[in-house]
Amino acid sequence: MNPYQSLPVRSFWRPAVAEPDPLDIEDVWTPKFALGQDDPVVTAGSCFAAQIGRALLDSGMNWLDAEPAPPGLSRQQRQDRGYGAFSFRTGNIYTAAVLRQWLSWALGHARPPREAWRDGDHRYVDPYRPAIEPDGFASPADMLAAREVTLAAIRTAITTASCLVFTMGLTEAWLDSSVGTVHPTCPGTVRGTFDEARYSLRNYTFAEVYRDMTEAIAMARTINPRLRILLTVSPQPLTATATGGHALPANGYTKAVLRAVAGQLALDDADVDYFPSYELITGSVFGGKFFGPNQRTVTPEGVDFVMRHFVAGLHRGSVLPQPARDTPARSGDATCEDAVLDYYSPR
Repeated sequence: MNPYQSLPVRSFWRPAVAEPDPLDIEDVWTPKFALGQDDPVVTAGSCFAAQIGRALLDSGMNWLDAEPAPPGLSRQQRQDRGYGAFSFRTGNIYTAAVLRQWLSWALGHARPPREAWRDGDHRYVDPYRPAIEPDGFASPADMLAAREVTLAAIRTAITTASCLVFTMGLTEAWLDSSVGTVHPTCPGTVRGTFDEARYSLRNYTFAEVYRDMTEAIAMARTINPRLRILLTVSPQPLTATATGGHALPANGYTKAVLRAVAGQLALDDADVDYFPSYELITGSVFGGKFFGPNQRTVTPEGVDFVMRHFVAGLHRGSVLPQPARDTPARSGDATCEDAVLDYYSPR
């Protein structure tokens, strides 16, 4: 006798992965904790996180939109302004450092800078949410007031949530030496002006990402001790690396670090879990079929495939409700601020 003789089929590569049709692979995720239909779930993170809130709603779960759009906006206007993608209007949160930063501001551990970036004539942009208002704000005061609404929404979301789902996306970020903050995107790409004396690249290590995630979770639990965390890693490769290296190994480093951190946190904490969205898209058995022609954007079919596994795990042992989509799934680039970097690639 040995331990392998009593393992289920799902634990062996040949019958669980190699032999089935890839679309029929099942039982990839056994949740560590149950989420009931009434449990408020909050989502945040990189581009792929925007798909999870939709999947939760479609499956009858309680996705919490803590910062709903004001009345009178069309669907496209809401999307362009960052409403409805995540549980609060921060835009993409690609790194653990930016998640920690938003929580520190929302919970009063630090004060956010009051600087506003000029954007054309008499318009202003939030440096920490450069994509949320296509036309900018009318004044710095309007920008700061809108940010306060988002900080209040973060407090409400974290206080109310049973579970925070956070999708980890990147390890590269841009530090601002003048105020000691981290920017979600490189200044001068989405908006703003790049100043090499002020902004510097930081490619976070395992230890740094683990530290930032641990601190972010600890901060959130100061106001909600029973908060559970579900981590995912975005399967979308980075659009560009500012390290000067080749994008292929740079992406390998990023995803390896994030996947390792997510796994370590899940091992360390009974109330932290990991959902394998990354593996469901990038696994060798799928042959890259869920990527678009650019080999980076996850197709709507890939999004649906991952979300079916997500919902199947949540509803383990029960009959799954059929999704009632009023619009088709969007590709993984639908809310991706990082995608703008492709504009700068040599043609």
